[in-house]
Amino acid sequence: MTAANPITVLASSRAILDGKLTAATIVISQATGKITSIFHSVLQASDFPPGTSFIDHSPHILLPGLVDAHVHLNEPGRTEWEGFWTGTRAAAFGGVTTVIDMPLNAIPPTTSVSALREKVQAAQGKCWVDVGFYGGIVPGNPTELRPLVEAGVRGFKGFLIDSGVPEFPAVSSTDVALAMAALADEPTTLMFHAETIPPIADSVGDDVQRSLPPLAPIGPLDEYATFLASRPSAFETYAIAQILSLAHIAPKLPLHIVHLSAIEAIPLLREAIANDINITAETCFHYLSLAAESIRNGDTRHKCCPPIRSKSNQDGLWEELMQDDGCITTVVSDHSPCTPNLKLLPSHIANAKNDVVAGQEESKGDFFSAWGGVSSVGLGLSILWTEGQSRGISIEDVVKWCCKKTAKQVGLENEKGDLAVGFDGDVVVFDDEGFFEVGEEAMLFRNKCSPYQGMRLQGVVKETWVRGQRVWDREGSGFGKDGPNGKLLLERRR
Repeated sequence: MTAANPITVLASSRAILDGKLTAATIVISQATGKITSIFHSVLQASDFPPGTSFIDHSPHILLPGLVDAHVHLNEPGRTEWEGFWTGTRAAAFGGVTTVIDMPLNAIPPTTSVSALREKVQAAQGKCWVDVGFYGGIVPGNPTELRPLVEAGVRGFKGFLIDSGVPEFPAVSSTDVALAMAALADEPTTLMFHAETIPPIADSVGDDVQRSLPPLAPIGPLDEYATFLASRPSAFETYAIAQILSLAHIAPKLPLHIVHLSAIEAIPLLREAIANDINITAETCFHYLSLAAESIRNGDTRHKCCPPIRSKSNQDGLWEELMQDDGCITTVVSDHSPCTPNLKLLPSHIANAKNDVVAGQEESKGDFFSAWGGVSSVGLGLSILWTEGQSRGISIEDVVKWCCKKTAKQVGLENEKGDLAVGFDGDVVVFDDEGFFEVGEEAMLFRNKCSPYQGMRLQGVVKETWVRGQRVWDREGSGFGKDGPNGKLLLERRR
């Protein structure tokens, strides 16, 4: 290999290749950032030309970079909540090398090509990892959808219930039908926040992020059980049934349920798949690791929609995830941050931020008034690995759920999510036996407000490489001095 075509070589006695744990030596072109060759053994530095950048990471595991297919970066418009710089640094810290940004809660939302251009402009020079974008479906924008496909969005998302932000309204069945017709033959995925209020329901908060309390609350508004009862599983099953009833409009179009929470929806999805409906679902790190029984009164860091449900529900999600033919195919963060004051944390919650705005003084710990969303980007690999220790998962499982299948979900399966020749040199050096505590230094997202604060997690990302460039080095230079070099993924999906 000549100086004109330099390479980086990463080796370890343990790596995930072709879905299996094996020894490996991975050669990455510094010119293209692509993997050019792989050896199923640990070679020596002397096997390469003098001066070659060679690192043997044994016994740590070389993983493909994670593809987090559900992240809210909120820029432009709500950069006090998050932003490209902070969100992608947090991602790199946790081995996420590709983030797909949701169409909300930025202002403007990504519901038109002009709005996408604003978001792309805002992202310039700020991304530490590669970033792709989703478009949004809202009432009145079906003519915008095909141009957004041409402009490079990786998929589309719509809400069947109020999104919590006025600029991204919910869609009706009519709107969904129009979107399906517009996208029927396009290379994309149509995704849904699948909650809606059934025709008859005891609960009633019809806002997603800031919820109106039930007309007859079952208990105090700072008790999690009260909030959970207001968003029963029927919200999810009714919404999914509505989506499935429209699937015939675009039989070839992949459909996807984001952040599935309720196990009662699993039989619906399994039956649909058995009937050749092209639908999949994801779940989230928080549904797999947090349970309603353990949430303290007032700890609104746990509020999200759909809600975190019971421990038995969590067990059911795990059971379905671990099936080879299960309807839950991917695990993502749904990182949905806000400023700490919007969480309305009471003073008895550790690290509560007590600044409030006028009118909020009496709302502390109110699960209905607090913003809904869990902050966890960059923590997911360790969360999943920690919880999975008692459930018998393997590191190969994690790669399947968080790398390979998430890449496929967004049309990046030929360049991301795997360690293979021709793929991007996105590599994570993972210490599967190490531990760390989730303090502020581990929460690189903008606002240090997360239900994982104070937890001890197993699995430490030692280094993160994006297209052959080391962007995070835990025991060395950290993020280094070269600045962000992430790529915006705007090629038309094929």
